[in-house]
Amino acid sequence: MVSYKKIAQQLKLEEWQVSTVSKLLEDGATIPFVARYRKEKTGNLDEVQIQQVRDAVETATELEKRRKYVIQQIEEQGKMTPELKLALMQATELHVLEDLYLPYKSRRKTRADVAREEGFEPLAVAIYAQKGDQWMQQLQELVPAASKMEAALEKARDIIAEWISEDTAVRGKLRHIFEKEALLECKVTRGKSSHADAQKYKDYFAHTELLKNCPSHRFLAMSRGVDEGWLKWYVSPEEDQVIYTLKKQVLRGYGESQVHILKAAHDAWDRLLQPSLESEFLSTLKDKADADAIGVFAENAKQLLLQPPLGQLCIMGIDPGLRTGCKVVVVDKGGELLDHFTIFPHEPQNQKEESLRKVSVALSKHNVEAIAVGNGTAGRETEELLRGKVQVPVYLVSEAGASIYSASEVAREEFPDKDLTIRGAVSIARRLMDPLAELVKIDPKHIGVGQYQHDVHQGLLKKRLDAVVESAVNAVGVNLNTASRWLLNHVSGLGPALAENIVAYRRQHGAFKSREELKKVARLGDKAYEQCAGFLRIAQGKHPLDNSAVHPERYALVERMAADMGVQVQALLNENMASKIALEKYIDEKAGIGLPTLQDILGELKKPGRDPRGEFKAVGYSDAVRAVSDLEPGMELNGIVTNIVDFGAFVDIGVKQDGLVHVSNMSQKFIKHPTEVVKLGQHVKVRVMEVDGQRKRISLTMKF
Repeated sequence: MVSYKKIAQQLKLEEWQVSTVSKLLEDGATIPFVARYRKEKTGNLDEVQIQQVRDAVETATELEKRRKYVIQQIEEQGKMTPELKLALMQATELHVLEDLYLPYKSRRKTRADVAREEGFEPLAVAIYAQKGDQWMQQLQELVPAASKMEAALEKARDIIAEWISEDTAVRGKLRHIFEKEALLECKVTRGKSSHADAQKYKDYFAHTELLKNCPSHRFLAMSRGVDEGWLKWYVSPEEDQVIYTLKKQVLRGYGESQVHILKAAHDAWDRLLQPSLESEFLSTLKDKADADAIGVFAENAKQLLLQPPLGQLCIMGIDPGLRTGCKVVVVDKGGELLDHFTIFPHEPQNQKEESLRKVSVALSKHNVEAIAVGNGTAGRETEELLRGKVQVPVYLVSEAGASIYSASEVAREEFPDKDLTIRGAVSIARRLMDPLAELVKIDPKHIGVGQYQHDVHQGLLKKRLDAVVESAVNAVGVNLNTASRWLLNHVSGLGPALAENIVAYRRQHGAFKSREELKKVARLGDKAYEQCAGFLRIAQGKHPLDNSAVHPERYALVERMAADMGVQVQALLNENMASKIALEKYIDEKAGIGLPTLQDILGELKKPGRDPRGEFKAVGYSDAVRAVSDLEPGMELNGIVTNIVDFGAFVDIGVKQDGLVHVSNMSQKFIKHPTEVVKLGQHVKVRVMEVDGQRKRISLTMKF
């Protein structure tokens, strides 16, 4: 049975908080819903804490399942003892449980198994007992011929080596040494050091460090090199320390039996323990590296999804290009395609005047309010061509993932008769309008942030990124009458089927007039309504609170507040009026209404429908810099943070190639991680330190 008490101690929470969160999630509540609308029940836990509880409960549940299986397997073999049962029940970590189970696991036939079948186990028992020379008589009876005695002793040592390797105390001691002292040695695979593809791993051709000190990004880099066959690695503490520990654990006294046991101990280490523990620790470090990389990726993805929108405007999107031209589209305020054409303002056609004419005609025809230009090839050139020549603002927009969207099933469904380039330009335009609504259509691992996302555990990555998308969508809220089914899919309590049903209902009956009308959607029951209603917005709905984050279950409370103040609910929706509410008056423990919920409600009344993403702000790139060749050390430039990794942050300074600000160049004071200083999308001022044009590497600093 899962111990909520242990989980609470581990997470520094109260036991009741863990059990409450577990029960809410078990009953079908989502993390965003619990964090937002069940604060009193959880003790005001945030999404991160709730996710930690969920993960810890899942881990503990898996441990209990494994414990049950192990006990069942040993009992079926008839080998369970009271002492073993107690040890299995007291095991709190998976590796301890597996150590206890190791001697009873079904496995391929080992050298020890062969020796047992040949009758050498009694001799091994006699030697391992270490009771003087008694084992010699056993040996002589077993193999009278002196010429066969060494072979018999080798068989006995095979059995003893296996016993030593399966001893839980031995494994525990050696595991402790591995944790503290193991070295990770990495070197180039023989004969491959001169290969061009191996050069990116040159830093690891002869690399040694303490395993415990190896940072996640370096481990993943070496791991990729090993997987690709360019590198080999070995993990082990100093052998002298290992053998000293083994002697203390298995030897009792000095004599001939101890000589054979020591030989078996050496064999156990070389053949069984070292490979096993090396694999275990590499796996553990891989899990940690995966978790760290996924954590960085998830945080980056969340910040990218929460980039400020320009707003619901008619926008022209341009996917720039040279030889093939620039693909131009116009989308309306709802993101629907109105027009598309191609212009050729750059070499080799160089049709600048004709291109500007076509753009101007489209701007006037559709009352375009802004232009979004993709920041890829010819992006700066296209921006420069338009800026000052058109009467609407021009913005550079990240193209990351646009090509993935263009070829996706989503894009084919939206624009079945349009080619990839038109779809890409539409995506660029929509990203300026509302990054979140567009980026949810792309697999998050393809949106151009993070590190080593293709090397980490893909199942865990997907689970974490799905949670990030869900969190971002619900933090912002969704317009029920304009949201695509892909955006609705991520709303708390919905999913693909209900999202499709909402769109179908909208298509058949027109815009929703109230949140209550959601209950008429096919298969959207009370539970789904409870989970999703607070995150869906209806502008000019029947109830004033339908366009706020106040949950329908609290409408009566707000109506009571309005009545107490002698006004209509609508009048309560402004900062001056809302500030007069005495919250303590409405605390009701029986109804589950406490100060955290009341404070959230007050925040919504003061600024109803407020978008938490802030206001859109364009980056002012230097007009003198458009390519890497334009850069010189000492230049001070404006940029925007496009990616954050463990060792630094990449910054777009308007030259197609992002520059790197190493973590050591981010602040005058020491920082452990770039996230202490920067966020994705943050506008920063940098100075160029070094430019490597051949390798297209730009080193930047934020120290001034």
